[in-house]
Amino acid sequence: MRRQRAFAPSYAAAPVGEPLSELNITPLIDVMLVLLVMMILTLPQVLHKVPIDLPQDVKVPLAERVTHSLALLRDGGVVLDGAPVPVAALPARLAAVKADPKALLVMRTDPETRYERFDQTLAVVKRAGITRLGFVGNGPL
Repeated sequence: MRRQRAFAPSYAAAPVGEPLSELNITPLIDVMLVLLVMMILTLPQVLHKVPIDLPQDVKVPLAERVTHSLALLRDGGVVLDGAPVPVAALPARLAAVKADPKALLVMRTDPETRYERFDQTLAVVKRAGITRLGFVGNGPL
């Protein structure tokens, strides 16, 4: 009498030409695990959102816009429309710019200005409620 090993699959003893009675699910499990890992890695990027206020339709033609320039100097000084402005007076001056619906604020920064100073000035502009803001390249002033 011939004995089969307990750990050997039954198709190992099946005669040649006979159909296999067991399904090998190892490749299926491998594919499912790969798909699961891919979903785990990609879902955070798909679901991550950054809120951005995009411009709406333009109500004022570009020819009628009033452009105000805000410049940051190398030493940290602020110039609004060609006149030096103390940092404490900047929010009040920006409130006047915000009140004009035709106003557009264009910000220019000297390349040697410290980033901290730029960040502080940009925070003042944001707190003032300016939404029509543009940036000019960082060439020398």
